[in-house]
Amino acid sequence: MAPPRTSRGKGPKQKHDSGRTLKRKRGEDEITTLAQKVEELDLKTALKNFSDLPLSDPTARGLTASHFKTLTDIQSRAISHALKGRDILGAAKTGSGKTLAFLVPVLENLYRRQWTEYDGLGALILAPTRELAIQIFEVLRKVGRYHAFSAGLVIGGKSLREEQERLGRMNILVCTPGRMLQHLDQTAMLETNNLQLLVMDEADRILDMGFQKTVDAIVDHLPKERQTMLFSATQTKKVGDLARLSLQDPEYVAVHETAAAATPSTLQQHYTITPLATKLDVLWSFIRSNLKSKTVVFLSSGKQVRFVYESFRHLQPGIPLMHLHGKQKQGGRLDITTKFSQSQHAVLFATDVAARGLDFPAVDWVIQVDCPEDSDTYIHRVGRTARYERVGRAVLFLDPSEEKGMLKRLEQKKVPIEKINIKAAKQQSIKNQLQNMCFKDPELKYLGQKAFISYVKSIYVQKDKEIFNLKELKLEDYAASLGLPGAPRIKFIKGDDTKERKNASWKMAHLTDSEAESGEEGAAKKDKKDEKEVRTRYDRMFERRNQDVLAGHYSKLINDDGTMIDSGAKTAAGEDADEDADFLSVKRVFAIGDENLGKADSSDSEASSDGEKDTKVVQLDGKNELIIDSKRREKLLKSKKKLLKFKGKGTRLVYDDEGNAHEVYEMEDEEGFKARGDADTQRERFLAEETERTRRADLEDKEVAREKRREKKEKRKARERALAAGEAEDDEEGGVPHGLPFVPFEIPGSDSGSEAEEKEEASRPSKKQRVTFAEPNSDSEEDPRQKRTKGKKTAAQPQIETLADLEELASGLLG
Repeated sequence: MAPPRTSRGKGPKQKHDSGRTLKRKRGEDEITTLAQKVEELDLKTALKNFSDLPLSDPTARGLTASHFKTLTDIQSRAISHALKGRDILGAAKTGSGKTLAFLVPVLENLYRRQWTEYDGLGALILAPTRELAIQIFEVLRKVGRYHAFSAGLVIGGKSLREEQERLGRMNILVCTPGRMLQHLDQTAMLETNNLQLLVMDEADRILDMGFQKTVDAIVDHLPKERQTMLFSATQTKKVGDLARLSLQDPEYVAVHETAAAATPSTLQQHYTITPLATKLDVLWSFIRSNLKSKTVVFLSSGKQVRFVYESFRHLQPGIPLMHLHGKQKQGGRLDITTKFSQSQHAVLFATDVAARGLDFPAVDWVIQVDCPEDSDTYIHRVGRTARYERVGRAVLFLDPSEEKGMLKRLEQKKVPIEKINIKAAKQQSIKNQLQNMCFKDPELKYLGQKAFISYVKSIYVQKDKEIFNLKELKLEDYAASLGLPGAPRIKFIKGDDTKERKNASWKMAHLTDSEAESGEEGAAKKDKKDEKEVRTRYDRMFERRNQDVLAGHYSKLINDDGTMIDSGAKTAAGEDADEDADFLSVKRVFAIGDENLGKADSSDSEASSDGEKDTKVVQLDGKNELIIDSKRREKLLKSKKKLLKFKGKGTRLVYDDEGNAHEVYEMEDEEGFKARGDADTQRERFLAEETERTRRADLEDKEVAREKRREKKEKRKARERALAAGEAEDDEEGGVPHGLPFVPFEIPGSDSGSEAEEKEEASRPSKKQRVTFAEPNSDSEEDPRQKRTKGKKTAAQPQIETLADLEELASGLLG
């Protein structure tokens, strides 16, 4: 009998299924136990170590491998609430470990929900800057290394397409607001319907006016039912902000709210009164005195950062210099932050991009060259040092106009700060060196101008005018301290009262003397006189000195309005110039006026003696005279257009081909035309005159042509006579005719057939140059005219008409 049929591998399959089932059951039991421990967790109990928290095994192993053992205050209180799924507003001092306070709950909550890549996006972490997002992502990688979650970093400066291909498989995203909104709008694979947690680091910065619209758009894409956690050193409590994020009964965790200071106790904070023009000198002196330190220097704008970095780099202080601002490319920013973190001694010039959240190890000094916009920004800036209970020092440079308002704001935020003085003996001035560099390097000068403008703009846009008052800053001195030849012109520098000051002169011009002197308007006018008047370029032009020290030929010129230049008249500028007579003595030249002006002067003296008005006669165009007897007539001299009616009609001249000038043909006056007779009669007379003129011109042209022909004929006859005389001399000598080539044989027909042709060719003038062949026995002192005649004769060569002639010529050549 056949054996019974059995299923192959039935035993091993059952064994494998039982192992997977046990593993799944063990995992479910672990999660159930973990959830029960979280529910039993006492929120009032202060925990000290991570091991006291109900954490999963992957998270505990990641914390141990990253050397995180003890809990900080914010971690002890915030993690307990977050593990229970509550919304949190976390506020703690800078450097207190807020990053782990939200990363550990993110990992634990997703782990308890058994989140996989098929479930989509589970947690979204927003950071205001790229550097902070990178830092959070690095901590997440260390702590969550043993978890099976997929995490991604979404920031600007990278390929959008590469990010789009991977976003659909991510469980946790660390991102900046702008880039995340771009993916939410454009990436189809990104699903946020199952989002469990939303985290905002530096939440007050994300929720302010800079990111308001972006954050609102991101929140619209997210589900309402989620857990939200906000963390910052200066936490917001605005009801509007909390309502925008749909927070449900949030737990406010502020561990340092009752502390005596808002900054770490290990941080030494000082400020010094430094005028705006000396800030760079003090900064340079500080860097030169602390070459073995690690320093972060904060400035208002990226253009200032770049100028200070480039100028100090040329000066070579003896310590590595770096700069960080928002206009740099992402790769460069990442390299700079990494390099500065690894450096032992360095100086980093930065904007507020580096003010929040960045953890640079072992920073010794934080220098704030420009005053921060508010006390919160100050707290975040100084938080780059004295982190995790280490020692740090901070110095704030304040202009005298900023001292009162800024100290008041810091006092309200419980920021202890002390005043220090700078030792004048150790201060070095780099003003001359900067001026020299800007003079030699136009690019550095351009950077300085942009830095100046950006600083003034940063002061102008500040809301707190009690601290930032643009009118009290000495901007000219500040421009000189940057090495610039002068302060660049800025449109908005006049302030908000531009329209009032623009209309003030118009109001004063329409006031009567009694109104101006009596009442408040008169007082305002006096105050206006006491102030420094605004001088236009025309005022400066008329205040130039030595305007009446002119060359002699200048006195013969006339003004644009036709009046003579009175070089002897003294102007106010000329009288003021006498004070420099001892420095440079110049002989003054006075031109003698014309007769009319002299007469006018004599009449003026007579009129002034009689008590009458002064009169003056001005010659306009050589014919017409203009009598100046009133102020209205004097104003006429300044207007060319009004003087035209007092001048005669101008005449226009044209020049013919020979350079003779004559008037342009114009329409004749009608009355004068009729006075000369009838139109038909004048036309007949004109035609007769033109006919006679044409006949005379024709006769003259014919006579000229006849004379030219006569001269030509005489020249030809003279040439023929000279040729005939030359031939007669040759016949008398009995020699060979000049010009023929010498041959040892006799050319047939050369005596008879070619003579007529030679004469004809000699009589006919030739334009082409003919080649002459000289005889071997010819005399060297031959007449050149005879040579020319011989050359003409050689042109007649023997003609070869038949084959017999060709044979004869060949036999003669062969001898």
